[in-house]
Amino acid sequence: MSTVSDNHGTSKTLDKIKWFFVFILVVFVIWGNFYFAGPNSIYQPNMVIRILGVIVVAVLALLLAITTQKGKSLIGFAKESRMELRKVVWPTRKETIQTTLLVAVITIVVGLCLWGLDTFFFWIISKLTVLGH
Repeated sequence: MSTVSDNHGTSKTLDKIKWFFVFILVVFVIWGNFYFAGPNSIYQPNMVIRILGVIVVAVLALLLAITTQKGKSLIGFAKESRMELRKVVWPTRKETIQTTLLVAVITIVVGLCLWGLDTFFFWIISKLTVLGH
């Protein structure tokens, strides 16, 4: 039983180290992108090289993050979400158009009712106050 807890503690420590390096890589990407993009920068690499550098380091950070316990659980969650998304029955084009038109008509009707009530109450208040004189 102690080997299980030791193994769990070791993997937890390893995960913390991995997250530290992920953080360092992300900070490096942000710093490098701003440093090499500045107008006063000594180094003015081509925009394509800068973008490729950001992509490569970001992918390295992502790959390192995926190897952690949280990363593995995120991948599992994404797979389960994709399976659930496949079970969704999407409305047909006709159903979508009908629902959209119904919502638009109801919105217009409710808007006109509220406008009418607002006008009516404004008329009553203007008759009862100084606004009516």
